[in-house]
Amino acid sequence: MLRIENLTKVYPNGTQALKNVSFEVQEGEFLVVIGLSGSGKSTLLRCINRLIEPTEGRILWDDIDITAAKPRQLRAIRRQIGMVFQQFNLVKRSKVITNVLSGRLGYTNPWLSLFGLWPSGEKQRAHRALERVGISEKADSRADALSGGQQQRVGIARALMQEPRLILADEPVASLDPVLAHSILGYLEMLNQDGATVICSLHFLDLVHRYATRVVGLKDGLKVFEGLPKEIDRQRFKEIYGEEAQEVRAATMEAA
Repeated sequence: MLRIENLTKVYPNGTQALKNVSFEVQEGEFLVVIGLSGSGKSTLLRCINRLIEPTEGRILWDDIDITAAKPRQLRAIRRQIGMVFQQFNLVKRSKVITNVLSGRLGYTNPWLSLFGLWPSGEKQRAHRALERVGISEKADSRADALSGGQQQRVGIARALMQEPRLILADEPVASLDPVLAHSILGYLEMLNQDGATVICSLHFLDLVHRYATRVVGLKDGLKVFEGLPKEIDRQRFKEIYGEEAQEVRAATMEAA
């Protein structure tokens, strides 16, 4: 179980991105974090694996305090946490297979991997990961030769290489069209069904209703909602997204 306790993040410029946020994530959940841009979603996800250092509060995973972990312990924790980024975070000029293999950096000799000297077993693991996301034929292509949807599948394959217990997906479909969005979330759902806990930030409620088992809503760094997707009615939507967004949603529903 993952516990977020009174998490606060204040950036050096004074921006308070998270304000005393607390909630729990059960093993095997597909938790979706929603809110407008700037609500704190990305900061929250990046605090969980300490890509961003929290200012206050604790993050406990199986009663281990991630926020207090020393470098060696943090390295071991990060092995179990896969990260999928909005902008893919691939080395664009490198081959797809090289990008996928980078997901094993926490398990292998860093000096050997620096020179591309990967054990044959790791290469086989990378090919299996690409097969799972349906792009094994792109293994030797440059990452920048792929479409956006294909690049995101490479990002998921890279996360798969960690054999993660927890996957953090930071707006993984924000730059994709609706068909590709469902494709990418379908792969995350598959990993969730295989046993991985997923925490995913999203904007669109239709995707939230389709994939989330539970939802946390943020607004201006505060947690303003926690519950089931079906509990997000007009009033809840207004609390999370604000008056203007509520009016846009109502107009859209009337037009439909």
